[in-house]
Amino acid sequence: MKKFKLLTLALIIGTSSLFAANIEEDISKDKMRSEIVKLLEKPDFIVENEIYVNITFTFSSEGEVVVLNVDSKNQDVLNYIRKNLNYKKIENPGVRDKIYSMPITVKS
Repeated sequence: MKKFKLLTLALIIGTSSLFAANIEEDISKDKMRSEIVKLLEKPDFIVENEIYVNITFTFSSEGEVVVLNVDSKNQDVLNYIRKNLNYKKIENPGVRDKIYSMPITVKS
């Protein structure tokens, strides 16, 4: 009976810590996304149609965004994202050296 109680207690503690960790990560991703979108608000070139781009990036030890890949064949979009996002600091950086991927829509 003691083993059953101990096993039940271990399961309760283990599952409660799993649920608590996921909520915090989701909030920081939303804040990080809103800051990145704010940096890319107004393009300095003419956009005729909406352009969908997938950006792959990470963070340096100083909390700067390091753009690894921009999934676009449009050279203007590629240069714009690198110029306005690469090595910019944001208030809520993610985990250092973790690779993030984010879809972005570039509008005029």
